[in-house]
Amino acid sequence: MKNKICHLTSVHPTFDTRIFWKECVSLQRAGFDVSLVVAGATDQVADGVKIYGVKKFPDRFSRILKSGKPILQKALEIDADIYHFHDPELLSVGKKLSAKGKKVIYDSHEDLPRQILTKPWIPKFMRSLVSKLVEFVENSRVRKMSAVVAATPHIQERFQKVTKAQVISVCNYPIISEITYNNNWEKKEKAVCYVGGLFLERGIFEMVRAAGAANVRLKLAGSFSPAALKTQVESEPAWKNTDFYGFIGREEINRLLGESMAGLLLLHPMPSYKDSLPIKLFEYMAAGIPVICSDFPLWKSIVYESGCGVCVNPQNLEKISEEISSITENPEKAREMGENGRKAVLEKYNWGTQEKILLELYNSLLNN
Repeated sequence: MKNKICHLTSVHPTFDTRIFWKECVSLQRAGFDVSLVVAGATDQVADGVKIYGVKKFPDRFSRILKSGKPILQKALEIDADIYHFHDPELLSVGKKLSAKGKKVIYDSHEDLPRQILTKPWIPKFMRSLVSKLVEFVENSRVRKMSAVVAATPHIQERFQKVTKAQVISVCNYPIISEITYNNNWEKKEKAVCYVGGLFLERGIFEMVRAAGAANVRLKLAGSFSPAALKTQVESEPAWKNTDFYGFIGREEINRLLGESMAGLLLLHPMPSYKDSLPIKLFEYMAAGIPVICSDFPLWKSIVYESGCGVCVNPQNLEKISEEISSITENPEKAREMGENGRKAVLEKYNWGTQEKILLELYNSLLNN
């Protein structure tokens, strides 16, 4: 009989890349009986994974306060051998499952206490206090878990200090087959691109202004947050150099990456960003285009070790513009950087390497 695995989320969509396409599908293909409980989902079976929907609450606060009950109820009905949950607000659910003798994994996608320091929906004067409170609660609850899966080594190190449970990092590296490698540089445009959330702190103004100063096209895809930010950015004189596509799917993303000579990732130096491993970085590398990214120590170690791009002060417009010009005016140099990045992804920064780590954890828990 197959071991039963149940993943739980109250926040993420049904086909979240990390939860569904990476973790759940990998476990199913490895021979486990995998279920996924999702707030607001439609009951179905996809890629062999059994998906169960429970009630979704309309706003953040009711979701945080009320989602646990229906998710716990469905989780107990499934009666799995291992439960794996993905949202801090489900820590109480994890604790209750542990109390019933179940093996429970907490998947920490982000360094939540540091992230809270920049949450716009929390008043600034309260953020430090809320951050400390959340860290206390999170640390105390993970001690009840069988294991912690961290999305970055930084998060892994944090939890290793507070629990005796197994703590591993399973990084959010790309699935190679999803990224098109376009090495036809003769057909590329004199353009750079960015795909992702369009926020002030993710460098939207710097990207638009620097591309304009370098007189190259900026291919921009994603959703603005808040929505009013779009009007402000569109008022920039350099916006005339921008091709805006809105939110696009994987096929369109691959086309956009294939047309571009470099990918931008100019996140501001905020606590929650400095030790992050954004999948966009590795998607640019997998697509075979150079990376122009923020000069955070962790990112510099990846980019310069791989020889796949350049790192800059994300708020130095002159330097960003210079690097954009340097790459777009030297296609052979850009091609070499792109090939280096692709090689690094094929050898190291891909989901296959992380899948092995995840499966080793599961087998360890089931054999103990």
